[in-house]
Amino acid sequence: MRTGLKIWAICLRKASAGNFRTDIGVILSMIRRSRPPILPWCLAFIAATLAGQVFTSQVDNARTGAVTNETVLTPANVNSKQFGKLFSLKVDGGVYAQPLYAPHVAIAGRGSVNVLFVATENDSVYAFNADTAGPPLWHASFAKPGSGISTVSAQDAMCPFIQPGIGITPTPVIDPQTGTLYVLARTSEGGGIFTSPHYAQKLHALSITTGQEKPGSPVEIAAPGFDGLRELPRAGLLLVNGQLILTWASSCDVKPYHGWVMTYDAHTLKQTAVFNASPNAGEAGIWQGDTGPAADEQGNIYAATGNGRFTAATGGRDYGDTLLKLGAERGSLAVRDYFTPSDEQVMNDRDLDFGSGGPILLPDQQGAHPHLVLIGGKRGYLFVLDRDRLGHLQTTAANPVLQALHFDGGIYSAPAWWNGHLYVAASDDYLADFRPDHGHFPDKPAARTTRKFGNPGGTPAVSANGNRNGVVWLVETKSWNDFDDRTAVLRAFDASNVAHELYSSGENAPRDRMGAAMRFAIPTIANGHVYAGARGEVDVYGLLQ
Repeated sequence: MRTGLKIWAICLRKASAGNFRTDIGVILSMIRRSRPPILPWCLAFIAATLAGQVFTSQVDNARTGAVTNETVLTPANVNSKQFGKLFSLKVDGGVYAQPLYAPHVAIAGRGSVNVLFVATENDSVYAFNADTAGPPLWHASFAKPGSGISTVSAQDAMCPFIQPGIGITPTPVIDPQTGTLYVLARTSEGGGIFTSPHYAQKLHALSITTGQEKPGSPVEIAAPGFDGLRELPRAGLLLVNGQLILTWASSCDVKPYHGWVMTYDAHTLKQTAVFNASPNAGEAGIWQGDTGPAADEQGNIYAATGNGRFTAATGGRDYGDTLLKLGAERGSLAVRDYFTPSDEQVMNDRDLDFGSGGPILLPDQQGAHPHLVLIGGKRGYLFVLDRDRLGHLQTTAANPVLQALHFDGGIYSAPAWWNGHLYVAASDDYLADFRPDHGHFPDKPAARTTRKFGNPGGTPAVSANGNRNGVVWLVETKSWNDFDDRTAVLRAFDASNVAHELYSSGENAPRDRMGAAMRFAIPTIANGHVYAGARGEVDVYGLLQ
């Protein structure tokens, strides 16, 4: 029985992490010695994983961005003759959140379906058949105009960046063990000529098969000092050890706001901890170019803050422009370690957010520092840090920075990692491929694209079949001050040499053109398809018939 439980635990853990390959031999060995009831359940999880899955922002909690079970798309067939736009899935608002993908979902009346989940700024969540064009399998809407519930308007938020309404911005997360999709949504409720509306933010737990709210859902976000109008969640949701981690920043730096981190029990939706990164100063928002906070195998949470006062080194509690390492301790979130650049004050004064980019945790490296975390910001430096010893405030006497890779523009994204390659697409710079040796990165990339990308660059995604047939995908969007409906562009590069561009949706624009660009869009790759969010649609690409 103990062996069976151990197999079950491995199956669940690896299904959630999206990586069975490393332990498949161990699992199969245990299956041979286990009682029969474990076998079909574990094999079902293995089959689902091998079919491809994207349950969270950037594929996994380390935020590597790599799908390593893609057997259809290769550098040989991703080209404008064989690959292109298949269809578009229409939705009711802008898609900032990365689409999520779950294989073999049992849908009543439909059987086993590969499902794509899409969240919009109009407070909607859709479940589509990921393989074919057609109406949604289900559609959940949190905006109910007839009951006086709508999205938060850009005018009320005093910020024009997300138009016309602000509903669901952060990427949701799926718990495969319970079949639950967790969504953080904003609404404006009530109000009239003489009364102000109530600006609510609610955590919803939806069944992935029906879209119905699960028991206890939704719950409204609340904490002393939390402002439902001013606090804007942008970084993706994180699920680790049965806890949901939610973070907040601001809309256009309109004050007051704080860099909040809150945790909720994934089963009960009870709030379990609240952390304020700037309790005595304000600001220090966590936005990370819309990428997600990361988590290591011990459950430590890594999140980066933006502009704000920094007082932690002198006994204070404010962590502006800081990479935080948080851990749950006795019902609260504790700062177990942190890193702050030496010029934090200058960064704060000049609006050079350290937390404009998101963290990535690399697989164990050879050498003196096996556990690396990388993080970059608006100054254009990608810091390589030892996540076991972040080092607190960087000083001349105590400099914990292992390396600082410099780029032409700021970093408003997170890198991707695959097969010993680190892919970075900074603003106003090239997509670059760095190949570290024993954890040390060369000063210059091994390869880079011939094309420069404008602001904000982008967060790459990788598809590969194990360590073969790697393709790097990137959605080219638009700058912060471009309010036109500029068309987004999906691009693909050979992961072994990114100087070789394989495909662009602009090559055959009448057939392949994407919809209007949503800033910070991250593509999703699964089962031979690429899904890219835009205004009012998700465009689906794959091999042409």
